[in-house]
Amino acid sequence: MENDAANGDLNANLRWQSTGDPRLDKAVHQWLTWDRNQWTRAQVRSLVAAGRLDDLRSRLCSRMSFGTAGLRAPMGAGFSRINDLTIIQSTQGLYSYLCRYFADFSSRGVVVGFDTRGQEESSCSSQRLAKLSTAVMLSRDIPVHLFSTFVPTPYVPYAVRKLGAAAGVMITASHNPKEDNGYKVYWCNGAQIASPHDKEILRCIEEQLEPWSASCWDEELVDRCSLRTDPLTQINSCYMDELGCLCFHRDLNSSCPLKFVHSSFHGVGHSFVQQAFRVFGFAPPIPVPEQKDPDPNFSSVRCPNPEEGESVLKLSLVLAERENAPIVLATDPDADRLAVAEKSDGCGWKVFTGNELAALLGWWMFFNWKQNHPEPADTQTVYMLATTVSSKILQALARIEGFHFEETLPGFKWVGNRIHTLSKSGNRVIFSFEESIGFLCGSMVLDKDGVSAAVVVAEMAAYLHNRSLSLNQQLHNIYETYGYHLSKTSYVICNDPPTIQKIFGRIRNFDGQGSYPKTCGGVRILHVRDVTTGYDSSQPDFRSVLPVSRSSQMITFSLQNGIVATLRTSGTEPKIKYYTEFCAAPGSSDQSGLGEELQKVTAALLDDFLEPEKNNLIRRLV
Repeated sequence: MENDAANGDLNANLRWQSTGDPRLDKAVHQWLTWDRNQWTRAQVRSLVAAGRLDDLRSRLCSRMSFGTAGLRAPMGAGFSRINDLTIIQSTQGLYSYLCRYFADFSSRGVVVGFDTRGQEESSCSSQRLAKLSTAVMLSRDIPVHLFSTFVPTPYVPYAVRKLGAAAGVMITASHNPKEDNGYKVYWCNGAQIASPHDKEILRCIEEQLEPWSASCWDEELVDRCSLRTDPLTQINSCYMDELGCLCFHRDLNSSCPLKFVHSSFHGVGHSFVQQAFRVFGFAPPIPVPEQKDPDPNFSSVRCPNPEEGESVLKLSLVLAERENAPIVLATDPDADRLAVAEKSDGCGWKVFTGNELAALLGWWMFFNWKQNHPEPADTQTVYMLATTVSSKILQALARIEGFHFEETLPGFKWVGNRIHTLSKSGNRVIFSFEESIGFLCGSMVLDKDGVSAAVVVAEMAAYLHNRSLSLNQQLHNIYETYGYHLSKTSYVICNDPPTIQKIFGRIRNFDGQGSYPKTCGGVRILHVRDVTTGYDSSQPDFRSVLPVSRSSQMITFSLQNGIVATLRTSGTEPKIKYYTEFCAAPGSSDQSGLGEELQKVTAALLDDFLEPEKNNLIRRLV
C-alpha cells in the first residue's frame, strides 16, 4: 500500500483499518480523500496503523483559527496543522471573502510572500505553500504578485499598499520553533486583518473545504500563468527609496567609526539589512557567517527568537568581541523584529529589552521630528502608539513633550489598523512598538519592521557616539528626564488549554465568586481590567475602554505602589506571558529600591496567581 501511494495511486489511501471511532473515521476518510501530498497522507496512515488515536484527534478533529499573527501551527498532516491542504483551504476561503467584499477584486489581485521555513518529512516549505496559495487564486483568474524569493514579512504589507492589492498573504511563523509555519493575512490598507474580517474569512474557509480542482495543487502554474507577476525588484527599490526618509544624519553615518555586527538568525534578513545600511550611508554591518544564510533547521541556535537574549546571541557577541564592534543587531527569521546588544563599559554586554529599545527609539524619532518641525503647533498632530502590555515610557514622553500617545490591544494588527485610522484624519504616527521587540519607525509599513529598525538604531548609535554617549547612557538620560520605567517580562509554557482556562477562572473567582484578587505580593490592588470579559473596575460603568477580546485571556492589575501587572495568553505559542512595570515620576532615582519592589510583585504574580508547580507549567529557560 505504501508503494502504491508513493506512486500516486490515490485509491490506495482509502484502504485503511477503522479506528473504532466513527467521528474520527470520517475525519481520516476526508483527509485521505482530499490530500494529494504523499508525505502527509503517509503520516495519517501510519498514525492509524499505530493506533495513535489522541494524536489523530488533535490533528483531524479541530481547525486553526486566526490569532494575533494569523494562522500559526506546527507543520504536518491534519486540519489543525499547516500543510498543503489547509493552505489551499485557507486560500479558497480568502478568495471567496475577497470576492464578496471587493467588486474590483479581479483587477486588484493579491500579494503573496514567504520566508525560509520548511519541513522535509511533510514535504512542506514556505515557498511551496506560497506557490499553492498563488495557484488557488490563479485558478480563479485572480492576478497574484508572488515574490520570486524569500522576503522580510514587512515587504508584503508594504507591497499591498504600493500595488493597490485587495489583500496580502505572508507564509511565515516568524520566530516560532522550527516545527511551525503560518499564514498571515493583510487587508487592503496594509494592516493585518482584524475583526470582523478574520471571523468572516474563517467562515468562508469552512464553507468549502474540498479543494476546487487539480489546478489548486499545481505549483508549476505560477511559472506558466500570465496573471502572475514578480514584484520583487519594484518593491525592493521603492522600499529602500522610502527608507531614506528615516535617515536624518547621513554625513555623520558615512564617517562613523563604529562597527556593527548583524545576525539574521538563519532567516531572510541578511541582504535587506545590508542594503538598508548602504541607503543610510553606512558601511554594511559584519554578518555572523554561521547565521547569514537561510536554514529551516535554525541549527546554530537553541530557538530562533532573538528576544531570548544573550543565550541565543552567543555567536553574534563572540564575533563582535573579535571585530571590536560595540553594537550587535539581530533580526528574527522573517526580519520583522529586532534585538540589540551593546558592549558595556566594564565587561560583558547589555542586551536591551523591547521596552528599553522603545524608550530610545521613541526619544530619537521625536528628537529628529522636533529638529525638522520647530513650531509647537506641529506637535499637535504627532502620535506614538504602544500595545497595552508594553512600557508606559512613551506616555511619559508625550506628557512632557506635548504629542499624543495611545494604547492598543496586544498584537501589531491593532497598531497597524490604528495608524491607518489616524493617518486618514491628517495625523502622523512617528513611532509604534510592542514590548516583544517589535518596532515601527514612521509609518511606511503598517506592521513591525526589523529592517528599518536596525538601521535607525545604527544611526542613533552613531549620533550618540559622536557626542561621547553610548545607547545605555542615553537610556538613563531619558529615564532621568521622563522618569524611570523598570519592567519585567517573561512567560511560562502550558501545553494544556483546559489548564489555562482553569488558571484564569481561578483568578476571576480568587476571593469568592466573581471576586478578583485584592493584593499581590502584599501590595493592595487598586483596579482590575479584564479585556476577555470587558470588565474594568477603574471605569465609572465598569466597562473596558479597550475592545473586548474573548478569544484570548488578558487581565491587568494596577497596584497601590504604581506597579502595573498583566497576565495574558500568547496569540502565537502555548505560553502564558506576564508583564510588570514600575513607572516612577521624573526625578525619582532609587533604582535598587524600585527594582526590589518590582521583583517581589512579579514573583507573587507568578507563584500565587499562576501556581506553576501545581499546574505543571514549564518556566522559561534563561
